[in-house]
Amino acid sequence: MATVFGKAVKRREDPRLITGHGQYTDDVRLPGLLYAAILRSPHAHARIRKIDTSQALRHPGVVAVFTGQDIQGKMGTIPTAWLPPDSGIVTPPHHALAVDRVRYVGDGVAMVIAEDRYTARDALDLIQVEYEVLPAVVDQEAAMQEGAPQLHDEAPGNVAFHWKVGNFDPSAVQDADVVIRQRFRQQRLVPNPMEPRSAVADYNPATGEMTMWLTSQNPHIHRFLLSGILGIPEHKLRIIATDVGGGFGSKIPCYPDEALVGFAAKTLGRPVKWTEDRREHFMATTHGRDHYDDVELYGKKDGTILAIRVRATANMGAYLSTAAPGVPTILFGLIISGPYQIPYAEADVYGVFTNTTPTDAYRGAGRPEATYLLERMVDLFAREIGMDPVEVRRKNLVRAEQFPYNNPMGLTYDSGDYHGALHKALEMAGYAEFRRQQEEARRAGRLVGVGVTTYVEICGLGPSQVAGAVGFQGGLWESAQVRIHPTGKVTVFTGSSPHGQGEETTFAQIVADRLHIPVEDVEIVHGDTARISMGWGTYGSRSTPVGGSAIALATERVIEKAKKIAAHMLEVGEADVEFEEGQFRVKGAPSRQVSLGDVTLQAYLAWNLPPGVEPALEGQAFYDPSNFTYSFGTHICQVEVDRDTGEVKILRYIAVDDCGRVINPMIAEGQVHGGIVQGIGQALWEGAHYDEQGQLVTGTFMDYAMPRAHFFPTFETAFQETPSPHNPLGVKGIGETGTIASTPTVVNAVLDALSPYGVRDIEMPLTPERVWRAMKGAQEA
Repeated sequence: MATVFGKAVKRREDPRLITGHGQYTDDVRLPGLLYAAILRSPHAHARIRKIDTSQALRHPGVVAVFTGQDIQGKMGTIPTAWLPPDSGIVTPPHHALAVDRVRYVGDGVAMVIAEDRYTARDALDLIQVEYEVLPAVVDQEAAMQEGAPQLHDEAPGNVAFHWKVGNFDPSAVQDADVVIRQRFRQQRLVPNPMEPRSAVADYNPATGEMTMWLTSQNPHIHRFLLSGILGIPEHKLRIIATDVGGGFGSKIPCYPDEALVGFAAKTLGRPVKWTEDRREHFMATTHGRDHYDDVELYGKKDGTILAIRVRATANMGAYLSTAAPGVPTILFGLIISGPYQIPYAEADVYGVFTNTTPTDAYRGAGRPEATYLLERMVDLFAREIGMDPVEVRRKNLVRAEQFPYNNPMGLTYDSGDYHGALHKALEMAGYAEFRRQQEEARRAGRLVGVGVTTYVEICGLGPSQVAGAVGFQGGLWESAQVRIHPTGKVTVFTGSSPHGQGEETTFAQIVADRLHIPVEDVEIVHGDTARISMGWGTYGSRSTPVGGSAIALATERVIEKAKKIAAHMLEVGEADVEFEEGQFRVKGAPSRQVSLGDVTLQAYLAWNLPPGVEPALEGQAFYDPSNFTYSFGTHICQVEVDRDTGEVKILRYIAVDDCGRVINPMIAEGQVHGGIVQGIGQALWEGAHYDEQGQLVTGTFMDYAMPRAHFFPTFETAFQETPSPHNPLGVKGIGETGTIASTPTVVNAVLDALSPYGVRDIEMPLTPERVWRAMKGAQEA
């Protein structure tokens, strides 16, 4: 059978999903099901003076109403699971329902349980809450000022943590010809997957067991955390993540709402469901980004970059979400030197509490923020010294012969050919010709520009020892079990938790390729803690490098066992048997062979097994990688700016990405497409905005602009393959590359188009109004 590794196999999960046969958490129906609704604070900061739930309790169909006082002492607080070392981090208690003070609009105040969701929602209006409104602060820098409203007594000055890393040496930059200083505002974003969050809990008081269906990217992490919150032993708590309609990082955290559903089900002895609406999602599901970055770049007139420094002030919101502290520290600070030979770098990061929705991972999680500031600074540097920005990049990129390469923050990049990706993208874009056409267009009065980004990302989040060293409160290995049934069909159990990435297909390709069987004969099981060994889930572009590698190793263990049985059947030594094209053959005598199917049947019949070999045919692996993987590439965008309106039109977008060996080019390309759209969304349209009172004024799709398909040209994509030496598949990650690269690429293109005006920077998103005002301001100046 021909290899299926590297082939564009259609996604096997799509037929059920696009025909309406997917099974999502809100589709779960149980006998006696109750419905939860949560009353949320309308104020960003206030003391709770009194809560009167009597009218709500009398409302027909209402079963129970809980407040923060009701649950205090009966369930634990919501934990933070990433504690960066040497950061002075403080983690104030985060109650599932506010007890005495609310700290953001959307903070839970009370929960109604009713016979149907409409009754539950109606009853929320009957709860009377007396608030004492307090001053609020939504900007992280304002929150650090003396006299600013204080959110938590445990965090003076509202500082949640202060983390610093780097090897910057002032004496090393004394000879710098140029110092570029620039402040960037990386705005807050709302993840907005198609499926909102949802939870269903069913408790059996006879056994003390609870089953919870959750919209989760990491069911075992949810089980681990909810076990502590709810006081239910892990072995009696089952988490099921059915089909999950996207996450983008927002379904990593353990939320108060999920814990409340479990508490209610246990307390009332009936199953309970809660599903947020879109307005609730905007208010209460974690947001992303939200940085102030003050950056310095030191360089020489010949284009050499000597050092980069950044002081980042990250808005953490009202509480520290599950993985939040690791995003602006480890995932951001360690990668600010990017793909360049920059000998000195420093990241000085403050995490700050504000009266806003908590932030956490959003597609790329720290890597987009680092890439944005670096790539913008490279363009500003190139402009300052009068060098083409491509040549600055070419001069500073790490060379292929330098790998493995140690960056100034202590990371070891595994493999790469950065110049190769740059060259390929420039050829695809016709860069030199575009520059010539650009001059002609400018003489004709048109504003056209080109932006380039060369990036590298830390992904394949894996080494558990490193995870512990950087404060992650868990491991980052992955589990897999591969079982061949007596009829030759295969079931794979994976600790990864796909939610739109197409892994039901790519994981099946890994197994089918090794066993030489049809992809259709491989079933992928994920998302159920009762069926699958402990695993750490899907985020940080780790599913294929870590989860896929575990599957590959488990498959090899199946083959090793099958080879012992085959040798016994063929009456030769195990060393004399080789496995090719689904057949176990005697070396030198290929006519003597037995098929994998025959061996599998004998493994289950167990009539004549070799001594010491147990029946059945399955293998298990727990794979803990020795290093991260580092995907990289070059993206190029060509734009035109309307001189009269400031509107930006994307003319072409070229992406060359290197994620190691590509298992399924079609799926990988789809991941790149989606990432590009999300990254450009940040560049041009998206942004969450609070007013001074802490009200989210972009809390619906009427106010929060989302990208549309007709905004974009056909993306021109290509892959380069530089295998990673750190895993058995040679793969890296692809799910976040587009988001990491596209934001600075588009912004660089727009600023290049506006270079005749001398516009240095525009705060994202680059809306038509902002672009127009920048041009007008430059003209008036």
